[in-house]
Amino acid sequence: MEKKFTVHFWGVRGSIPCPGTNTVRYGGNTPCVEMRVGGKRLIFDGGTGLHVLGQSLMSKMPIEAHLFFTHSHWDHMQGFPFFTPGFVKGNSIHIYGAIAPDGSTVEQRLNDQMLHPNFPVPLQIMQSNLDFYDVKPGNPIYINEIKVETAPLNHPGEAVGYRVNWYGGAAAYITDTEHFPDKLDENILYLARNADVLIYDSTYTDEEYNSPRSPKIGWGHSTWQEAVKMAKAANVKTLVIYHHDPAHDDDFLDNVGEQAAAEYPGTIMAREGMILDVPVSVPLSESFPVS
Repeated sequence: MEKKFTVHFWGVRGSIPCPGTNTVRYGGNTPCVEMRVGGKRLIFDGGTGLHVLGQSLMSKMPIEAHLFFTHSHWDHMQGFPFFTPGFVKGNSIHIYGAIAPDGSTVEQRLNDQMLHPNFPVPLQIMQSNLDFYDVKPGNPIYINEIKVETAPLNHPGEAVGYRVNWYGGAAAYITDTEHFPDKLDENILYLARNADVLIYDSTYTDEEYNSPRSPKIGWGHSTWQEAVKMAKAANVKTLVIYHHDPAHDDDFLDNVGEQAAAEYPGTIMAREGMILDVPVSVPLSESFPVS
């Protein structure tokens, strides 16, 4: 068994891909975060970053992966039809998502986005083994020794937050959620508690969120200032500012990063290609099996 827990960032933008000369340092792909945990591959969200991840996996066939969707807004699903390993026979993809308010499953929603006239080939063309699981927010998911905790988030159309626990290490993935005006979200506090890594939706600044001319209240996203409040309350070791607004260029995000780190040391900005190590304490019997 591999005894490492690492977090890899493949897409860190929200809403729409934004490639260009002003987004080179942080990247322009929409959400996709991979966690490699004890030899298992867990993937969170299928934005356009999933395509980049898929290309990197083509030299590692066959693969097994567990793909968790927070929700089915397009920026979190648009990379799935371009996830090349999904079209390769012999691969195994386990796909998790909550049932939507309209009663549709994650399988139905992935199927629908690949129907004509929106896409040229249907989901059934994929030759890998696709298994679908309905997530019930609040119930944990177990993958061998890995425990994935879940909780509902405050987002239009609903969304799910995740926390991955393995041998004392914990990383929380909280995106597409809007903070409450007068209190911290208890669901997020639970998922973020004492986490080694908290990845948090910080699409806006407080000034943008509360702008008199164009307020973002009710849009389903939070701010970096609220991320700092949550990290402090939950005793988080590393806060990752995530789901960058497509209108925020590299210089803008540099400035956000400086302010956030000044408010909460240990805060970093999500960048495509970034890899974080999560400390774990794997028992010696697991680390060095007796032959």
